[in-house]
Amino acid sequence: MEIQQILRKYDFRFKKSLGQNFIADKGLLSAIVRDAGIENTDLVLEIGAGAGTLTRELSEKAAEVYAFEVDESLAPILAENLSELDNVKVYFRDILKMTDPQVEEITGGRAFKVAANLPYYITTPLIMRFLESRLPVTSLTVMVQKEVADRLIAKPSTPEYGAITLAVRQRGDAKIVRKVSKNMFYPAPKVDSAVVRIDINHPRDLSPEGKTLSRLIKAGFAMRRKTLVNNISMAFGLSKEAAIAIIKSAGLPETIRGEALDLDNYKALAAAISALKES
Repeated sequence: MEIQQILRKYDFRFKKSLGQNFIADKGLLSAIVRDAGIENTDLVLEIGAGAGTLTRELSEKAAEVYAFEVDESLAPILAENLSELDNVKVYFRDILKMTDPQVEEITGGRAFKVAANLPYYITTPLIMRFLESRLPVTSLTVMVQKEVADRLIAKPSTPEYGAITLAVRQRGDAKIVRKVSKNMFYPAPKVDSAVVRIDINHPRDLSPEGKTLSRLIKAGFAMRRKTLVNNISMAFGLSKEAAIAIIKSAGLPETIRGEALDLDNYKALAAAISALKES
């Protein structure tokens, strides 16, 4: 039965507040699974099961799929659409509100990949939820609005470049693997989308310098119209002179703005700030 028929059968009403746009095209669903590099030994966490169309495709390749969904009115639809699949478990829980130990209780502490078709409002919180966790996630493959995808892979000194770009870069490599027309969704959203894959190949840095780096990145983009001197001064309670000295010690001009720096520049500045704190 086509997904539109199942939705009508259960008189399902789309909720704008949840940004629900389901993928109905089987070719696209299969392509997303390939983009995610799913193998037969993988545990996959799907965030936002929706009507279960991507869930089914994931189950054909993965060893196990744990699908999370917040809309409990989808329960009968998911039950019908996934009924014969013995490697799928559905959890009606909000993973953004779950702690790492709660997630590990479900996964058994095993490494996993994330796959998701994300509504706009949850994109950044969801990505950051995994990037900032200690969970053994190896990759995230997410369908997001095209403008969000551009931010995730942006270059310094471009309008799209921001704190989320560098947060991703701290943990791994992001690339747009597929551009998707809005007409591939049901119902169709107003904008086109893209599939982004983030391969996580750097451990989270929990050292004092690593925490300083994360704080510095957020400060660097807090007020884009101000110079980095002002942002550092405000974020770390430093005098303007001290902030200038830190910036110059990293080989940067004192007039530089946060959006002009790459990750290596931020690391050099974080090291200088940490050294100042220890002196």
